[in-house]
Amino acid sequence: MSPWPRWHGPAMARLWGLCLLVLGFWRASLACPTSCKCSSARIWCTEPSPGIVAFPRLEPNSVDPENITEILIANQKRLEIINEDDVEAYVGLRNLTIVDSGLKFVAYKAFLKNSHLRHINFTRNKLTSLSRRHFRHLDLSDLILTGNPFTCSCDIMWLKTLQETKSSPDTQDLYCLNESSKNTPLANLQIPNCGLPSARLAAPNLTVEEGKSVTLSCSVGGDPLPTLYWDVGNLVSKHMNETSHTQGSLRITNISSDDSGKQISCVAENLVGEDQDSVNLTVHFAPTITFLESPTSDHHWCIPFTVRGNPKPALQWFYNGAILNESKYICTKIHVTNHTEYHGCLQLDNPTHMNNGDYTLMAKNEYGKDERQISAHFMGRPGVDYETNPNYPEVLYEDWTTPTDIGDTTNKSNEIPSTDVADQSNREHLSVYAVVVIASVVGFCLLVMLLLLKLARHSKFGMKGPASVISNDDDSASPLHHISNGSNTPSSSEGGPDAVIIGMTKIPVIENPQYFGITNSQLKPDTWPRGSPKTA
Repeated sequence: MSPWPRWHGPAMARLWGLCLLVLGFWRASLACPTSCKCSSARIWCTEPSPGIVAFPRLEPNSVDPENITEILIANQKRLEIINEDDVEAYVGLRNLTIVDSGLKFVAYKAFLKNSHLRHINFTRNKLTSLSRRHFRHLDLSDLILTGNPFTCSCDIMWLKTLQETKSSPDTQDLYCLNESSKNTPLANLQIPNCGLPSARLAAPNLTVEEGKSVTLSCSVGGDPLPTLYWDVGNLVSKHMNETSHTQGSLRITNISSDDSGKQISCVAENLVGEDQDSVNLTVHFAPTITFLESPTSDHHWCIPFTVRGNPKPALQWFYNGAILNESKYICTKIHVTNHTEYHGCLQLDNPTHMNNGDYTLMAKNEYGKDERQISAHFMGRPGVDYETNPNYPEVLYEDWTTPTDIGDTTNKSNEIPSTDVADQSNREHLSVYAVVVIASVVGFCLLVMLLLLKLARHSKFGMKGPASVISNDDDSASPLHHISNGSNTPSSSEGGPDAVIIGMTKIPVIENPQYFGITNSQLKPDTWPRGSPKTA
């Protein structure tokens, strides 16, 4: 049986992965110089024989040099120079170590394109001088230079300054050879006419109106004589500079509001180090409303806006042309401030249909003003179907919310109905509806009762026809003695004198004397005197 089936599935995938990995290492090794080894992110050259005589470079079409983050070179006695273009291809380089080698010279612009470089170790080489210009643009965390035969001169005084200003307690024991070829601790080195430069701006505070022009002046000093230059960052406004020995000027024309808050620096630099003096540019300009949108609902309703202006503009809202008097239910909130830009919203707490309308924002300062308007719809009027009635008017209380005279904007009657007033109005409407419903129910019940009473008067206990409450013997005191006065009733002789006519039937009734407690004679009308009381 063939062994091929054993290499199907995951096993085959692992085999191909291993092959590709080996191929990658083999391809990288072909691109490496002699005495070096390479991987996708690292180059190390540590074999002293035959060694390298130049900084290692990868062959074209090999591993991408941008992915190299670390280069280690050791025991390379014939490596003496790092040229300007030797390291520029390794733009992702972070760690560079050259130790126990013959390095004597590093070009000024050797690390110009290696902005990610953080760690440099040149321990035990042949360096006699090293300028700060090599590293001034780098944000180094480590620069290790021990074991180099530096010459005591002004060129290395920057290393002494660096050691003195370094916050780390771990300092290097650096030495230099004086004129007598004796080692002198760098910490004790004193060089005449070799000190830090100075720079001074004539205008410490700079405030200007948009569109105007301004000129800055700077003076520098120091020994050795420093070089003066301007650091303007990403200044938008047009500018030009002039320099003459220790004096310099910078002219900025047609200043843009986008430059407000930016820093401008005058820099003086020499062999020992640099000094700078800076000023913040403040530009005053009229406000501009750059953003205003329809209301959105989150925790509260919000009409978002963005306003630019300097000095800070005053904000005023209008509702349907009248001044909006803010309260705790309707107020302006500024959420983010970015120097001259303000991001916020008009916050409304539970607005109703009575808050629908046109909202206008006005921003104003001493240099001008700007206005923008937005239409806001929070909810429809209760009880109105806007799908079937698209032309139904939104504002039914225009005489209350909108003034007839727009100029009278200070009148409190023009104030937008706040949400607490709207809630109170809704509650009053509900109360009216409840009273009307209750009154209707009570009236209906009374009407039903009247109808029932009227029906009961004509047919009490279910008896048909008119009836009189009299008896055969004039005994009308008993409610059960009823006879019919109609001609179609049964004869009164049927059933006896004491009978009740129910329908067409006369039913005899026997009274209980104990129930009434009185005699018939007491109820007969002839027992009462017509004139005066009858005596016994």
